[in-house]
Amino acid sequence: MSRNHTPSLGLIGGFIFALALGMYFTFAAVQGDYGLFRRAEIMGDAQRLQQELDALKVDVARMENLTRRMSDDYLDLDLLDQQARDVLGQVRPDEIIIQ
Repeated sequence: MSRNHTPSLGLIGGFIFALALGMYFTFAAVQGDYGLFRRAEIMGDAQRLQQELDALKVDVARMENLTRRMSDDYLDLDLLDQQARDVLGQVRPDEIIIQ
């Protein structure tokens, strides 16, 4: 007596379902909203934004320095002279203008 071992339809269906489920979760782990590719993209954005933040901090520090130098407590006369001449469009007689 030999038995013919053919897998049942339920076993094949269960295997196909498990395989499809595994493929879905693998795809989601790689390319989903929280997947590896999205994580790499977010890390790149974070680095770019950190560089922008550093540049803005330098600009803010420069502007704070200029503001402090033009304040009532500390007045830099050279800066005041430069700003006034830039706004009024005037030059001193000993200056050379290069265009």
